[in-house]
Amino acid sequence: MPQVVAKPDHVPDELVRDFDFTHPPGMEDGAHAAWKRLHNGPDIFWTPHYGGHWVATRAEDIETIQKDYQRFSHEVFSLPREAKPLRFLPLEVDPPVHEAYRKVISPPFTPKAIAKLEGVARELTIKLIEGFKAKGQCEFVSDFSRHLPVTVFLGIADLPLDRREQFIAWADAAARGGGDLELKKRAFGEAFAYLSKVIDERTANPGQDLLSEVVHGKINGREPTREERLGMGILLFFGGIDTVASMLSFIALFLATHAEHRKQLVQNPQIVPQAVEEFLRRHGLSNTVRLITEDFEYKGVPFRKGDLIQVPISLHGLDDRRWEHPMDVDFNRKTTFHATFGNGPHRCPGSNLARTEIRVFLQEWMPRIPDFTIPKGEKVVTATGNVNAVEYLPLEWSV
Repeated sequence: MPQVVAKPDHVPDELVRDFDFTHPPGMEDGAHAAWKRLHNGPDIFWTPHYGGHWVATRAEDIETIQKDYQRFSHEVFSLPREAKPLRFLPLEVDPPVHEAYRKVISPPFTPKAIAKLEGVARELTIKLIEGFKAKGQCEFVSDFSRHLPVTVFLGIADLPLDRREQFIAWADAAARGGGDLELKKRAFGEAFAYLSKVIDERTANPGQDLLSEVVHGKINGREPTREERLGMGILLFFGGIDTVASMLSFIALFLATHAEHRKQLVQNPQIVPQAVEEFLRRHGLSNTVRLITEDFEYKGVPFRKGDLIQVPISLHGLDDRRWEHPMDVDFNRKTTFHATFGNGPHRCPGSNLARTEIRVFLQEWMPRIPDFTIPKGEKVVTATGNVNAVEYLPLEWSV
C-alpha cells in the first residue's frame, strides 16, 4: 500500500490534495481522462501518498521543470523512490555528467541507424496483422502491441525472444504495479539479476548488438564501471520493452472508437506522419518525478530542498491553456512541439525508433483493417503508474 505521510509545515493546507497516481479517480473513463481531472484544482498541489510529493499539472510548469535540471534534478525519477536497485543511466544524472553517458547510448538511435530497422519493423507488422486479420478479431495488446516493439528491441539487443513474456511482466510491474512496492522491487531485482549476467557476458565477449555497443562505449575516454554498464543496460531494457507498446495501444483504442479518424488515415495516407505527432501529443505516457535541490518559491508554491515533484507528461498534451480542445485528436493541428519525449537535456534518445514503429503500424494496419471496433459487452482496461498503459483491448472487424 502507498506510504501516506503527514503534511510538512511548509505545505499550505489549500494546496493539499488526496491523490494516488496509481489509482486516480475517474479511471472508468480511461487513464488520460482521469489525469485530466487534475486541471480542476491548483496548478501545483501536494499529495501525502508515496512519502508525499508535489504534482505539476500545467504545460508551462511541466516544460520549466523538464528544462531546469539545476533546481529540478533527475537524481530521483520514479515513485516509489525505494524500488530500484541502482541508477538508470543517463536518466538519473544531470548535466554535465549526463552528456558522457548519453553519448554512449545515443549512436544506436540516430535517424540513419533507425532507418535500417524500419524494414524489420514493417515486415513484422505485416506478419502480425496477416496472422489474425482473417479471424475478424484480436486482443490488440497481447496479439500486436506487445509483439512489434518488443520483438524489434530484443532483436537489436540480441536477447532471447522466447523470454518475451517474462520481460514484459517485469516491465509492467516496474512501470505500474498498482503501488505495490514489494512487487516493483521484485521485478527490478529479477530483471537486474538477469541483465547483470547478460552484460557481464557482453563485456567479456562482445557481439554486434545494442548492449555490446553500449557496454564497450567510453565515458569521457575511460572504460565504464560494471555498475555504469548495468545502469545503461537496464534503462535501455525497460525503455525498449514497455513504452512504445503502451503508445500503440492507446492509438488503437482511440481509432477503434473514432470512425472519422480511421477514414481520414485510409483516404489520406500522406497525413500519417502528422497523425503520429498528434497521437503522441494526445496520449502522453510518463508520470515521472524530479528532486528539488534547493529552497525556493515558484509561482507562490513554497518548495523545499528534498521535496519531490511529479511531472505527468500526459497533462502537458491535455492542457487547454496550451492546446485548443486538447482532448480532441485533430490531424490538421500544427503539433510542432509536444513534451511526450521531453524537452530538456534528457529528451528521449529512442524517439526516432518510437516514431518509426508508430508510423509503420498506421501505414500497414489501416489499409488492411480500415474499420474496427470494440466488441459489444467488452470492457477496455487501462492503467496508470510511472507509465500509462492499456492492459486489455479487444477489437473486431468484418471479414
